[in-house]
Amino acid sequence: MSQNHSAAPWSGAADAFVRVEDVVKIYGDVVAVQSVSLAVERQEIFALLGSSGCGKSTLLRMLAGFEEVTSGRIFLDNEDITVLPPYKRPVNMMFQSYALFPHMTVEANVAFGLKQEGVPRNEIHGRVYEALDLVQMGAYARRKPAQLSGGQQQRVALARSLVKRPKLLLLDEPMSALDKQIRQNTQIELVKILDKVGVTCIMVTHDQEEAMTMAHRMAVMSEGQIVQCGAPQEVYDFPNSRFVADFVGSTNLFSGVITVDEADHVQIESEQLSRPLYVDHGVSEPLGMEVHVSIRPERIRVHRQQPEGEYNWSHGMVSHMAWMGSYARYLIRLDSGKQVEASVPRLAMIQNDAPSVGEEVYIDWSDDSATVLTS
Repeated sequence: MSQNHSAAPWSGAADAFVRVEDVVKIYGDVVAVQSVSLAVERQEIFALLGSSGCGKSTLLRMLAGFEEVTSGRIFLDNEDITVLPPYKRPVNMMFQSYALFPHMTVEANVAFGLKQEGVPRNEIHGRVYEALDLVQMGAYARRKPAQLSGGQQQRVALARSLVKRPKLLLLDEPMSALDKQIRQNTQIELVKILDKVGVTCIMVTHDQEEAMTMAHRMAVMSEGQIVQCGAPQEVYDFPNSRFVADFVGSTNLFSGVITVDEADHVQIESEQLSRPLYVDHGVSEPLGMEVHVSIRPERIRVHRQQPEGEYNWSHGMVSHMAWMGSYARYLIRLDSGKQVEASVPRLAMIQNDAPSVGEEVYIDWSDDSATVLTS
């Protein structure tokens, strides 16, 4: 889940390159976007992450000018673009379908927008091949889209978006048309291209791995609202709600009540576990309050021997095990009936004589592996 590219500096909303201020979009009786505010820095790659119907694509289309804002304001580089038509905005959008003209060559597709703007012919040629070289598609300039693979078509669509030198690039589900292996390689290549060009980018995706691989920061959306915003690792490690914990990656959620709450730790009794939970952060909530605790599968260790200590372990039986290549995915049914998922690295399995389906096991985790959720 680590980032391979440096995050853009954060300097606050007031002087951010893109500012969305209290934006609302209503269709009849349906509120598609509810009072969304966000700030994106210059040269930042920012992801809007959420499931279908959460409002992320509607927000992207308002940034592009394809949808009118019901209320609120949008600023780009300190210019209010809220009511500007799409063709007057220094914004370009790469669509999910790529929307390439099938009867035109690659070169003609990339040149189309420049011709519409009346850019001189000699300048068009230079800019088109500069953009094609950037995405490593110069050798395919005379081909038509049908003669290209899905990944190549995506590169042409990106070149067409970048050739106009927009201040803001919008990507709508940029990898959805690609198969998994090509998608993973293309994510990294696309980030390199965007970093090289230095363009500010806002992308929409429902794929949390894509958002975490590509974005400097991301906003998780649900029912037209942003429910959490931050760096991918921050959102993954410190979700602020059960929804975010469950949506961004896999997690194990345990319910219980607070029995001790100090500044540096909290203890929780859960009927789902053999022993109480000890978490290395406080929550400043009343004793006896019901809460949930999120523990990621890779944080759970699997043993044959009972762990020492009075906290953070439980007993159960392996109900399923699947090899995933670099790790094994264990499903363990605890004595309470609760099913827990654990991701065990392959090396640990080799070194520790991994248990098999049907065997009794113990699970445990460290004090800093859990996050207490009050919503």
